[in-house]
Order: sequence, then C-alpha cells, then structure tokens
Amino acid sequence: MVAGYSGPVVGPVSFSVRAGEVLGLGGANGAGKSTLLKALTGTARVHSGRILRDPAVRLAHHRQRPERPPELPLLGRELLALLDAEGEPPALIRPLMDRPIAEMSGGQYQFLQAWACLNSPVDVVLLDEPTNNLDGEAIEALGAMLGSLSRERAVILVSHEQAFLNEHCHRRHDIEPWVS
Repeated sequence: MVAGYSGPVVGPVSFSVRAGEVLGLGGANGAGKSTLLKALTGTARVHSGRILRDPAVRLAHHRQRPERPPELPLLGRELLALLDAEGEPPALIRPLMDRPIAEMSGGQYQFLQAWACLNSPVDVVLLDEPTNNLDGEAIEALGAMLGSLSRERAVILVSHEQAFLNEHCHRRHDIEPWVS
C-alpha cells in the first residue's frame, strides 16, 4: 500500500500482524511510520493498494502526542474508565488515578494513555512512539506490559528507539519513505 494525505508519504509497504505478536515499525524520521498507523485507522488516505482487515477487528491508537481533552477536569481513573481500560494498573499508574490529567507531566500522561490502550478491549493496539517523554522506570514498565501481552491481542509499535524495538518486538519491519 502507498499512503499519505493530499499526496503519498509512505510506501509501498506490506506487512501482517497476528494475535499475540508485537510488530515493530522502524525507520528514519519522516519515513511515514505515523502516517502508516493513521492509514490503518482511516485518518490518512490510502493512495494505492489496500488494507485487509476483518471489519470486526477493534483498534486502539496511542498517538505520538496524545491530546489532553481541553478544559475537561478528568482524573486519571475517569480517563481510564472512558477508554474502557481493564485490569489492575501497575505501580506507576496507581498514583495517577486520583490526579487531574491537567496536572500530569507529559511522560505521566503518555504512560497512562499507553497503559489504557494496552488494557482496553481491542484486538490490535497501535502504539506510536510510546516511549516519548518517559523516564527509564516507565520505559521498563512499558516493556514489561508488552512482554505480558494477551495472546488474543496484537501490537504494532512505532519507535525510533532501536534497542526498545529489538528487545520488545517479535518482528521488525523498517519503513522507507515514498519516492516518486
């Protein structure tokens, strides 16, 4: 497939992901990794080729820069409830449960969003640069979450952190920018 916006940005690219698998997408800045994830969610245009996916497959998309709801006084636990996150949060999330999201650091909010996506009732989780703004402890916790992935859920992980991709992905696919 070739994807982009008004014109192509990435492709041609072809890959598959299976339940229980973490697929890493690597590549240079500007190669179109985030655009590829947006094509999977329908927010970027597929210029040629196609995306084959069962319409019943549910997606969660953790964006590279998760947006905080403007002027909405939500606590961490309320945000997790809105996102249908299930399960017992890890130790790093628990202090955020009763904290307003407006008062969280960028890394805290990023980690909360990543945990919510990984623990929502979906089939495929799209993680776009989830280690941005995270400290070493949170990056380690995120890696542990990926390691305990449900066998029914797949993850497509975009990262510039080559070591993180190598350590936590079952397979890697490097993305090349579109060339006319």
